[in-house]
Amino acid sequence: MPTSAHAAKTAETTAIPGQKHYLIRGTGAYRRASLALFLSGFSTFSLLYCVQPLLPIFSQQFSVSPAESSLSLSLSTGFLAVAIVCAAAVSEGLGRRSLMSISLVGAALLTIATAFAPNWHLLLVIRALQGLVLGGVPAVAMAYLAEEIDPRGLGATMGLYVGGTAFGGMSGRVLTGIFAEYLTWRPALFIIGAIGLAAAIGFITLLPPSRNFVRRPGFDPRFHAKAWLGHLTNPALPFIFAIAFLAMGSFVTIYNYAGFRLVAPPYGLNQTELGLIFTVYLFGIGASSIGGLLGDRRGHFSVLLFGLALTAAGSALTLAASLPVMILGITVLTTGFFMSHSIASGLVGRLAHGTKGHASSLYMLAYYVGSSLMGSAGGWFYAVEGWAAVVIFTLAMLALAFVSACVAQHLARRKA
Repeated sequence: MPTSAHAAKTAETTAIPGQKHYLIRGTGAYRRASLALFLSGFSTFSLLYCVQPLLPIFSQQFSVSPAESSLSLSLSTGFLAVAIVCAAAVSEGLGRRSLMSISLVGAALLTIATAFAPNWHLLLVIRALQGLVLGGVPAVAMAYLAEEIDPRGLGATMGLYVGGTAFGGMSGRVLTGIFAEYLTWRPALFIIGAIGLAAAIGFITLLPPSRNFVRRPGFDPRFHAKAWLGHLTNPALPFIFAIAFLAMGSFVTIYNYAGFRLVAPPYGLNQTELGLIFTVYLFGIGASSIGGLLGDRRGHFSVLLFGLALTAAGSALTLAASLPVMILGITVLTTGFFMSHSIASGLVGRLAHGTKGHASSLYMLAYYVGSSLMGSAGGWFYAVEGWAAVVIFTLAMLALAFVSACVAQHLARRKA
């Protein structure tokens, strides 16, 4: 007779063909995994984007241009993009859980170190290192979910993870802005780093061990090259990667340079007021979870196309001179972006054939390269032609993302 403990453990997983044991919705293990991945998303994005409301301060204090000040974010996301590809390979030998734990703790400590950077160039070096360290989280987190969660509940869990990234992005921006207003930017970054460290400890405590992950000892370059090439030759996946590049590029561009517009006349917002605008990320948290659920029920590509259209509408609304309408535009853009991202990231796991960690790494590579390159390129448009040029730039990217989604939908249906 099985013990009650064994029975309880068995009830938390379900076996499907191939002898895999998935965490099923409604069980304690499923809830712990969901909360742990929520914390990982929160920590990653609060640490990554905490400098965004500080860009005008950096520009003034270190005597650099708006585009140069954006390097404190773009270098992190750029190195993060490179690290994600390496992290997928490293996780095959080290394990998903171990790599994510090391990354979260290391990134939190580096954020604390940023608070003590004596000059601009050292600050950029630390932020670049932080991007390298954080590469162990995003792609590996998506792979963990795809491997361990019952496919019938994957959309909801992926939506919760993306909701954690939205909450982290909001908290990092809002809290940093408020702390910087009253304590200056150095104590603000120190506090954000300490919060990230606490979230990392919570993640390590809660996340269940992998049950379906098969460790690959050593490093086989041919295996990894073949895995990445296999996903790139998948008809639909490259278009999903293009969506990540374009949608994230447009989203970060708006957020990078909206602060410069809003601290200048006629708005003249202070750091606290500017930081509070980022509370619209709350809509992203809800949109990512709702988007995942709707995708499971109504069709993933339909919800993806709707989310991209919503993102474009929000970007266009920011052209208004009225501050309330501009904030409404940022809210709509945030809602549409996180709905799109939760669906697109879930589609990677569904469309990939094996080595899901490698597929996720390519998605996140495109995601962060878009953030880094397009986020900095937007500064050139802002310097030359002002806010209208920034919006036109983002709308062009979103139009290409919409076309990519239509093509991916057609290819996926034809293959099915």
